[in-house]
Parts: sequence; C-alpha cells; structure tokens
Amino acid sequence: MRLERTVPWIVGALALLAASIAPHLHAQPQQTPRPPAAQQPRTRPEPKMDPERAKKLYVSNNPEDHSPGRDFQRDIEEKKQTDARFAEASKGVMDFQKVTYRSSVGDLDIPAYLFQPLQRRGRHGHAAMIWVHGGVHGNMDVLYFPFIKEAVQRGYVIITPEYRGSTGYGEAFHKAIDYGGYEVEDSMSAVDYLKTLPHVDPARLGIMGWSHGGFITLHAVFRDNHPFKAAAAIVPVTNLVFRLSYKGPGYQRDYATQQRLQGLPFEKPDLYIQRSPLYGVDKLKVPLLVHVATNDTDVNFVEDQQIIDALRSRKPDLAETRIYVDPPPGSAGGGHTFSRRTDVKTLERMDTPEQRDSWNRTWTFFEWHLRPYEDLSRPAQTQP
Repeated sequence: MRLERTVPWIVGALALLAASIAPHLHAQPQQTPRPPAAQQPRTRPEPKMDPERAKKLYVSNNPEDHSPGRDFQRDIEEKKQTDARFAEASKGVMDFQKVTYRSSVGDLDIPAYLFQPLQRRGRHGHAAMIWVHGGVHGNMDVLYFPFIKEAVQRGYVIITPEYRGSTGYGEAFHKAIDYGGYEVEDSMSAVDYLKTLPHVDPARLGIMGWSHGGFITLHAVFRDNHPFKAAAAIVPVTNLVFRLSYKGPGYQRDYATQQRLQGLPFEKPDLYIQRSPLYGVDKLKVPLLVHVATNDTDVNFVEDQQIIDALRSRKPDLAETRIYVDPPPGSAGGGHTFSRRTDVKTLERMDTPEQRDSWNRTWTFFEWHLRPYEDLSRPAQTQP
C-alpha cells in the first residue's frame, strides 16, 4: 500500500477514537443520589428550658427532701389536744386508753387508741375491730368519735393504730412513712395487742378503714394469711400506679421521697404494683364491704371504679359493693368524706340519707359476720 493512501486512513481512525473518548475525559465524578429532603436525618434542636415549669414538674427521690419545713412540734401539741378531747368525750360513755405495742417489723412502738365498753364481758365475750385512719401523714381524728361510740355500744372493742408516718409523734416517726409497706404490718400488729385482752375473742376480728386506711385494710385481707373474719374499705386508695400519674408532681413528692420507695412508678413499676391492692383481688378469701362515691375528688371515682369492677367480676360471692351517686360532700374532697360527717363542736353525726344508708349497711355486714351481740363467756343456754 502506498504511503499517501495509508496516512489519511490512520488519521481518520485516530479522529474517530478521539471523538469516542472525549465525553469521558470531561465528565463529572458520579455522585450518590441524595434522598428527598423529607428523608434526610435531622438533629432536633434542644427545647428551650422553662425554669418555672421544670421546677413545678421536678420530683425528688431523696428522703432528705421529705416534708420540708414541717412543724413537728405543732403536730405534737395538736395530738395532745386530740387525746384530751377523746378522753373528755369518752367519760361515762366508754373506756378510753392510749396504748402502745411493738410493730411486727420490730423497729417501732406504735401508739394506738383503745375504746372498750365500760362493763366488759368475760373471756372471749367481745368481738373486736381494727379501725385504720386515712391521710398521707394523717392521724386518728375526733371526727370519728360518734361512729366509734356506736361500735362500742354494739359490743365491739375498737383499736385505732397510729401507724408509722402518722402525725403528732415527732420527726423520726413522721419520716418513717412506708405507704403500702411496713405501715400495713404496723396496723395488723394491733391484733397481737388485742389477743392480750382476755375479753376479746380472737375468732371474731374485723378491720375497717377509710381512704388510705381503706388501702391498708385491702392490703390486710389481700394476702395469703391473716386473722380477720370480715373487712370494710370505704372510699379506699387502690391503684398507686394510676393514682400518682393522675394526681401529678405535687402529690408524687409525698411518695418518691419515702425511704423505702425513693422513686416513682415508671422507675420502680414492680414495687408500685406490689403496693397497689387492685392487683391482689384474687387473694380475697373473707367477706369484704366497699363503698365509694362518684363525686369523690380525693380518691377519684375513676380509681375506685377499678376495684369495684374487679371485685364484682372476680369475687362476687365475697364482695359487697355499693356506689353512691353524688352524695352530699363532707368537709373536703367532695364526696370523699360522705360517710364521716360529724359536727366538730358536738361530736355528733351530721346525717344525710347516704351516710345513714352506708352505716346501716356497714353495721349489718359486721353483725352478720362478727356477731358482736354474742357473749361467748356465758353458757349457751343463757344467751338471749
């Protein structure tokens, strides 16, 4: 092949090769496709702190923060006045004594009020009941007096424990509060004291409480072994998991700072479930009466409805329950004190139809199961 014919061919081939690789020489590096804006990960900015709201929501779990600023000396003086009033009102009506006994926990002496008939029967002649007061740091109040008097007149011996955390006994006793824990043992230990009284029949023992006292009452009979033949819980606290959420931080502070709690339900759920009677319903083995009110603004009906429904569905043969619809309220908490209406000056009942009905049912319930009218110290043929 001649050179003049070969050169144009080579030049043409080189031109075609250059045209084929030119786009690649100037192309941009390939990039990973970017996701749509909505799919891109974003870092959320920290919310602006509101110091006032944070202060309102903060709940300490430090026992040193329990009951700050409490005037314990004033509590002691007020308790002395309560004791004196009980003593004065009981004169000529019933035998009143202030006693103490050792808690089965073994670390505290528990004060208690003891009310007995003036004329006592012989051995095992009387049925007896433990009456448990309410309130977070509450105590036995003279407003219970007319109902205690009626119980004694019916033949009962009544003991009212001032379990740990009750007010009027100094700072150490106050801060020993153990809601749903050792306080239950403190209250049940009153049975050991009652057994030292020869005229009390240990086979006819009952327990009754209001609000927090109803909570303790439920705990007492929602266990495998206990000495009670019957129990009554009026407007009882039942579910701490629900209750602390419903009531909020202001209420939670009385719990989270307790020595044996030190936290809230979301931190210690198993502990709070253990201390909530609602979850122990299946252990009930003795007759139980429960009365609640729909207009209760302390133990709100949405809480008590849970225990009513559980008892009606799972223990219908043992539980006697009643819901009072919007009864006239007492001094506080709406319908929370509907069955404890007492004139503070005269210490007489301030009856409403609902209060009369509740107590009539309560007395009938206990008379059926504890038979306070029977004097077992007398031969059977001499019984009325």
